[in-house]
Amino acid sequence: MKKVFIDGSAGTTGLRIKERLSNRTDIELIILSEEKRKDTTARREAINSADIAFLCLPDAAAIEAVSLIENDNTVVLDTSTAHRTNDEWAYGFPELSLNFKEKVKTSKRIAVPGCHASGFIALIYPLIENGILSKDISLCCTSLTGYSGGGKNMIAEYENAERDVLLDAPRMYGVTQKHKHLPEMVKICGINNAPAFLPIVSDFYSGMEVTIPLFKKDVNGTVEDIKNIYKEKYQGPIVNFVEDFTENGFVAANKLSFNDGMQISVMGNDERILLCARYDNLGKGASGAAIECMNLVLGANLTEGLDI
Repeated sequence: MKKVFIDGSAGTTGLRIKERLSNRTDIELIILSEEKRKDTTARREAINSADIAFLCLPDAAAIEAVSLIENDNTVVLDTSTAHRTNDEWAYGFPELSLNFKEKVKTSKRIAVPGCHASGFIALIYPLIENGILSKDISLCCTSLTGYSGGGKNMIAEYENAERDVLLDAPRMYGVTQKHKHLPEMVKICGINNAPAFLPIVSDFYSGMEVTIPLFKKDVNGTVEDIKNIYKEKYQGPIVNFVEDFTENGFVAANKLSFNDGMQISVMGNDERILLCARYDNLGKGASGAAIECMNLVLGANLTEGLDI
């Protein structure tokens, strides 16, 4: 039985990981008492006692946690932004290619993708890989997310009965174009320009919808070519191409709330193409992706402990 420690188990991502692991019989959770949860000595001992350590911490704290590791056998799954562009770390999106999958399986250091970045990369990486898009392309991306992605403070803000009326409407953010997920979008896709990125948080708990428009002049192929690439790459069990995932002409961003899968679809026409990824920002966009990577490391069923 493998020992697992969640450093930062009180946060939104950590809590969801803990919930997914609580009923598993193949792992033993190392749990610190509330008074020792932030104690460096106790954390050091727990991390080094673990076969697998999840880091659900801010970037600086995640870097500090890695520095505490002395056990060469401890596998780290970091859900922060700190290591996602580090070449020495595996990037935890195994569906992208066999190389990504093998690196996750064999690495001691795995960076779990960012929520917004997961949809963007799922859509763009295969098109760059197959020459459908140039590495020099300039892209736009809109990502609509539930408020749980903002953590405990934002959840409390939205669920307050006396909340600000401004929370009733979708709110755009990241307006300086310096969103923390942009570096991994660029690096993992192998593109030369960061996209013009428009994240929007809205009044629903969880779910995410990432949309990228393309014009015919920028595409070396057709809508059917793009669909065929996605059909071949995304055959499940977690990421799947869906021919049409609209509901009466609409696409609901919360459709996969509390689900750990991801749907990929292509809409529009040959003149104006819409690429779309739909998933849960706390599922394939966070804790679900972390559990998937752990399952790969353990040689367990890929969907063990996930809601698919």
